[in-house]
Amino acid sequence: MYNDKVMAQFANPKNVGYIENASGYGKVGNASCGDIMEISLDIDANGIIRDAKFRTFGCAAAIATSSMATEMVKGKSVEDALKLKNADVVEALEGLPPQKIHCSVLAEEAIKEAINDYLSKK
Repeated sequence: MYNDKVMAQFANPKNVGYIENASGYGKVGNASCGDIMEISLDIDANGIIRDAKFRTFGCAAAIATSSMATEMVKGKSVEDALKLKNADVVEALEGLPPQKIHCSVLAEEAIKEAINDYLSKK
């Protein structure tokens, strides 16, 4: 069902955890499947994402997309990270089954919610 890249991110996820006193925090969920994602970001004074962590309750695809999305935004400016699309996450994972695409949408939404939280505090 899942390709090797998805399974690698699921089996050895990057950036698991929570950043205390995060610059931005986002939490999203999908009621139909029960997946919940939390993203916390550490953003420096220049608007660069120094660190990104996630906590996800969900399936292998939800964990893999959370892991990949946090990897993809680390080191980027807030402006560039806001451009992240779920299709970018799917491409980085070399594909997801059609019924699991919603997980990549959650990852995009969680990143954007965390960034919007950061921007609202400025």
